[in-house]
Amino acid sequence: MILRRLARPLLAAIFISSGIDALKASEAHAEAAKPLLDGLKGKLPEQIPSDPVTLVRIDGAIKVGAGVLLALGKFPRLSALALAGGLVPTTLATHRFWDEKDPAVRQQQQVQFTKNLGLFGGLLLASADTAGKPSLGWRARHTAHEVGDWARETGETVAETVADVPKKAKKVLAR
Repeated sequence: MILRRLARPLLAAIFISSGIDALKASEAHAEAAKPLLDGLKGKLPEQIPSDPVTLVRIDGAIKVGAGVLLALGKFPRLSALALAGGLVPTTLATHRFWDEKDPAVRQQQQVQFTKNLGLFGGLLLASADTAGKPSLGWRARHTAHEVGDWARETGETVAETVADVPKKAKKVLAR
């Protein structure tokens, strides 16, 4: 559908752009992420790097890769989920309006926070979009009903066949 071909690249564009920016200016982005990471010290699994610059680069690479995939319509549901997952820590790290003392800066950060909530909602919709195909849940329920119908029909056929056995046996014995 043309709507998906248009909407996916539009939604992906902000992530591709911000991912490239994060890769180019990793140190600056790492400074913005420090307050969030400091609050998470000791709470993250050992497998997750603790270096803010490395985390920013990983996040940037995911944004670029998943953004391109979403824009091209390749693995759109998975790429939308990856982008949504990365948007949460990014938003919490960079748009902490509740910590701002200056009313103008607070207002600006609150607008950016709310914008990211909207993007998150769009990504959730994209992650659930089956492109007109039935969802896995619907297909499972439909298959279960088909199997149930088949079993009922097979049972009825077997019951009819078993019920006819005495009649057929009498005919055979009468010959």
